[in-house]
Amino acid sequence: MEAIVYERFGGPEVLALGEAEKPSPGAGQVRVKVVAAGVNPVDYRIRNGWMQDKFPVTFPAVPGLELAGIVDELGEGVAGFAVGDEVFGHSDTGAYAEYALATHVVRKPAELTWEQAVALPVAGETSERVLRLLELAEGETLLIHGAAGVTGSVGVQLAVARGAKVIGTASPSNHAFLRELGAIPLAYGPGLVERVRELAPQGIDAVYDAAGKGALPDSIELRGGTTSRIVTIADTGAAGHGVPFSGVATPEPEPIYEAHARLVAEGRLRIRHAETFPLADAVKALELSEGGHTKGKLVIKP
Repeated sequence: MEAIVYERFGGPEVLALGEAEKPSPGAGQVRVKVVAAGVNPVDYRIRNGWMQDKFPVTFPAVPGLELAGIVDELGEGVAGFAVGDEVFGHSDTGAYAEYALATHVVRKPAELTWEQAVALPVAGETSERVLRLLELAEGETLLIHGAAGVTGSVGVQLAVARGAKVIGTASPSNHAFLRELGAIPLAYGPGLVERVRELAPQGIDAVYDAAGKGALPDSIELRGGTTSRIVTIADTGAAGHGVPFSGVATPEPEPIYEAHARLVAEGRLRIRHAETFPLADAVKALELSEGGHTKGKLVIKP
C-alpha cells in the first residue's frame, strides 16, 4: 500500500511517499480503508522525536493519529462492527496511509462529513481531558492560549457550554471567529498579562495552553505565581516551569467520540475545515501545520 514513511527523526525532509506493508488486524483491532487522515501539531513533535516518552516510535514509521474511513477487515474478538462500516477514531499504525489499524473507533454518523469526523478524535478528547484536569466549573474564568486552532476552538466551545467565561488568545484575524464561539478574543504577544487583567480583574481561575509558544510564564503570573490549574498540551518544556504536560489520551475514548459527533450533527459543536491534500502532498500539509496560523483542520485523503 502507499503510505508516508520516515526512518529517522527530523524535519519534513525525513518524510517520503513510499510503499509499506498492508497491516493485518490483531485481536481487538479493525483494519480501516482510510478515507481521511487528520493533521495535528503533535504529528511533527512525534516525528522530531520530542515525545518519545508519550508516543514511542519504532522505524520505519507512518505518521498520523486520526483516521476516518471504512472497515475493511475485523480482528479476532471484534464485536459491534462489520466490514463496510464507516468509522472514525484513533489510528494504531499511522493514518497517513491507504490502510491503518485501529482499536478505538466509533461509527461515523451519516450527517458528518469525512472532514468533520476526522477532526474530532484529537481535538475533542484532548479538550475534554484538559477541562477535566482543570476541574473547570460554571462561572469560572478560563484563559485558552491558541484558542482559534482546531483543538483550542473545541476547548472554547466545551468550556462555554459548561458555563465558563472564556478568554482566548489568537491573531486579530481570528477574533471574529472566537466571538462567534462565545469567547472573548485577545491578541497574544507583549503586554498579554495586562490585557488579560483588564478583561478579568477578578482573576483567572484556570489556563489551557493549546499554543505552546512561551505562554507559560505569563500564565503562572496570571494565576498569582502558582502553577495550580494550568495545563499545556503543546509546550514540551513545561516541566521546567512546573506545569503538567497532558499528552496521554483517555484509555477508552469512544464515549467522547460519540458525544462530540452528536454535538456536531446537531450543530452545537463547530469544526473549521481549512484544506484537503492528497497523500502525495502530505509533507506540504505538515509544513503548514508546523508553521501555525492555519484557519481550520488540515486533512489528508489517500
